[in-house]
Amino acid sequence: MGGFPGTWMTESESVIYRVVPKCACSTIGQVLYYSDHGEFFDGDIHDAENGLHKWAREDSQDLIRANVQAQDTYAFTCVRNPYTRILSSFFDKICGIQRNGRRYRGKLVPLLIQKYGIEVGGEDGKQEFDQIRSFRRFLLFARDTIRWRRPMDPDIHWSAMSGHVSTFIVNGGRYNTIFWTEKFNDGMQEVLDAVETPKKVDLKKIPRFNESAGHGPQRAHPVEDYFDDLSMHLVYEIYKRDFELFKYDFENPANKMPTGEIDLEEVHAKLGE
Repeated sequence: MGGFPGTWMTESESVIYRVVPKCACSTIGQVLYYSDHGEFFDGDIHDAENGLHKWAREDSQDLIRANVQAQDTYAFTCVRNPYTRILSSFFDKICGIQRNGRRYRGKLVPLLIQKYGIEVGGEDGKQEFDQIRSFRRFLLFARDTIRWRRPMDPDIHWSAMSGHVSTFIVNGGRYNTIFWTEKFNDGMQEVLDAVETPKKVDLKKIPRFNESAGHGPQRAHPVEDYFDDLSMHLVYEIYKRDFELFKYDFENPANKMPTGEIDLEEVHAKLGE
């Protein structure tokens, strides 16, 4: 019996959301919380232990499972350009100091410095370093984790979006919509228009809850500068399905916008196998 990891649902059971890390999930979680309570969660929504049903809470699991499998509660997720997503993961998780004041996953960064020759901007992530060279080395590491599960299992922040999206389908769920982080307001509005929420949400007044902002160094170059021919090859090897299913432009890292409409039938067919 498969579960629904990374699945959140409002307490009013108005809507179900499959979290995809690094795809506006903090903002979406806060919008859902607000739509029930008329106020935002005070803190990072990922830390909220009440006010929102989450699969990680055992007391929420039966409710979530029943709603997902009945397929009559509106369900959605949100995706992002694979180039900008992996870059964001690097600056936030690898170079950044996390909200507990420590490095992400303890020994991970020292391992990367030692085994892959990555620099992260010193102890506090504030010093100058060759961002492009370090990022490309990180990309090799990400590929090693995804392809061979070495030197560790892939992390949720850089494993492929299609993998996150698929568990929901394989275990009996169905998405009503999948929208793009790059067109956030349009996509989120479509969701809100489709459901009845206890409290009204005015998206224009919703702040962006970017919990990773300020964690790591600022990106010093345009996106495309980080990806040479080899890096693009690695990105395609890792995220081929993400580019194809969610209609992003593999050929041009400078173009973060989708190039076509997401075909929900195709997503359910290809990820439901």
